[in-house]
Amino acid sequence: MTEFNHQALLPYGKDTTKYRKLTDEFVQEESFGDEKVLRIHPDALKLVVQEGFHDIQHFYRTHHLEGLGKILDDPEASPNDHYVARELLENAIVSAEGVFPSCQDTGTAIVFGKKGQRVWTGFDDEEVISEGIFNAFQDNNYRYSQLAPLSMFEEKNTKTNLPAQIEILSNNGSSYDLLLIAKGGGSANKSFLYQQTKALLNPDSLHAFVEEKLRSIGTAACPPYHLALVIGGTSAEYTLKVVKLASAGYLDNLPTQGSPSGHAYRDLEMEEKVLELSRKIGVGAQFGGKYFCHDVKVIRLPRHGASCPVGMGVSCSADRNIKAKITAEGVFLEELDLDPGRFLKGAKAAETGDNAVSIDLNQGMPKVLETLKSFPVATRLMLTGDIVVARDIAHAKLKERLDNGEGLPDYFKDHIIYYAGPAKTPDGFASGSFGPTTAQRMDPYVPIFQAEGASLISLAKGNRTDVVTKSCKQHGGFYLGSIGGPAARLGRDCITNVEIIDYPELGMEAIYKISVEDFPAFIVVNHEGEDFFDRFRPGSATFQAIN
Repeated sequence: MTEFNHQALLPYGKDTTKYRKLTDEFVQEESFGDEKVLRIHPDALKLVVQEGFHDIQHFYRTHHLEGLGKILDDPEASPNDHYVARELLENAIVSAEGVFPSCQDTGTAIVFGKKGQRVWTGFDDEEVISEGIFNAFQDNNYRYSQLAPLSMFEEKNTKTNLPAQIEILSNNGSSYDLLLIAKGGGSANKSFLYQQTKALLNPDSLHAFVEEKLRSIGTAACPPYHLALVIGGTSAEYTLKVVKLASAGYLDNLPTQGSPSGHAYRDLEMEEKVLELSRKIGVGAQFGGKYFCHDVKVIRLPRHGASCPVGMGVSCSADRNIKAKITAEGVFLEELDLDPGRFLKGAKAAETGDNAVSIDLNQGMPKVLETLKSFPVATRLMLTGDIVVARDIAHAKLKERLDNGEGLPDYFKDHIIYYAGPAKTPDGFASGSFGPTTAQRMDPYVPIFQAEGASLISLAKGNRTDVVTKSCKQHGGFYLGSIGGPAARLGRDCITNVEIIDYPELGMEAIYKISVEDFPAFIVVNHEGEDFFDRFRPGSATFQAIN
C-alpha cells in the first residue's frame, strides 16, 4: 500500500528577490492562544499595491535592462535589433523619470497573492487591493482600458481601470506575498492553449511544434519577449495560469528535475534549445534579426494520461511585474532598477539611425504615396507632419457611417492612419505615452476603406494578414510598422500636438489628429503586396526563396 507523501505541485523554492522597505507601520504581531499572528492594517495592503503599480509602469528589473544592453554589444545582432534595443533603452530612461509610463497601454491590473495562515486582516482584501489599484491609476498618467459590458453588444469604459483580476491563495506561514502584473492587451492576446496528445512528447515532434507556434506569435506583443512554454497540466486553465506566472519570472526557482511525485519543474536544457530556435527564425527584436526573445522558461507539469495541454505566452518589452510582501518587519516591494541609462553605452548605443529616410507627411497623400513607392520593404523611415489616430471603436463607427451611405470623412483620406490610444497627458506636455497598438485588429476594415480611397497608409505595430497585403496591392496602399514598446519616448519626444477631431465621447478611443517629428517607422507592406514578414512564414513564396 502506498503511503501518503504530500508534494506541492509548484514548489516555488527560496525567494531570492531583493526588496526595499516602504514602511514598518501598519503591521503588528499579536497573540492568538499559543500562536503569534500578524495583524495587517488595510493601509499596508493599499500602500504596497498602489506603489507597486506605480513602479512597474516606470521601472524595470535589472536583468531585463541587461538583456537590452547585451543586444547592443552583440556583433551578431542585426542593425534593426540594435536599433530597437536602443529605442527601448531610451524609452526606459524617459519612463524612469516617473512622468510617462513606459507603455501607453498601462494594462489590466492582475494580483496574485499567497496569504499565510497566521496572517489576519479583518477586512475585505479584494476591496482594499482594488482601492490601491484605483489610486495608482487616478494619481498618475495612466490609461483606463477596462470596458464594462452593459449588454452583450454595448460597452462603456469604467474610467477607473477596474475591475482588476485578483486571486488570493492560502498557504502556511505568517507573511502576505503578492505578485502584481500590469498586462497590456498586446501581450495578453499572445497567450495560447493547444490541446495535444502523448504523440507530441518526443524530440522531433516537439521541436517542429514549438517552431511553428513561435513563428505564429509574431511581433504584435512588442518583442524581445520573456517567453514561457508550459507542457502538461492538471487542467487547461491551470496550464495557462502557470504560463502567466512563468512569464512574470515568478517560477524561476522551481526544481530543475522531475520526480515520481509529479511536481512541476523547469527544463533548463529545453529552455536553451527553444531560445536558440527563437534566434534562428529571423524575426528578431521586431524587424528582422536574432533577438526575438530575451529568455525562455520551459515548465513541465504532470498531466492526465488522456490529455496534454500546452501553453505558450509572453511578457512583452514593458515586462511589468513586481513582487511584494508584508511581514512582521514591515511592508516591502521588489527593488526595481532606477538607472537604465547605464546600459545605453558603447558604439552601438551611439548609432542614431541617420540612414532613415525622412518623409514629409504634409506634402499631400498622393505625393507621400509616390515617395514611398521609391523605397523597398524594410526601409527605415522618419515621419514628420500630421497623422490621424483611430483604433477599434473608431473604425467600427466609421464603418457604420459608410454602411449608412454617409461616406468617409476627408481626414481619413488625406492622412496616414495611426492605430493607437494615448495614456493621460502630463501637465506641461503635448502628449502622454502614445505608442502603436496591434495592427491586425483593424485588418477587416482596410479593404473596405481603401476601396473608398481612405486609409491608404496605416501605421501600427506587428504583422498583418493577407487581407491587408492583397488590399494594398489592389489599391496602391502601404502599411508602416512602428516599434512596439517606446511609447514614453514617442509621447515626449516625437509628438508635438494632440487634438480630438471626432467622437470625443470615446475617450482614448476617440479620433485624434496629432503632429509628429521624426517618428520612427518601417515599410512593412508596400503597394505591390510585398510583406516584410513573409520571409519568416513557412509556406510563403518569399520564405521558400530565401530558405
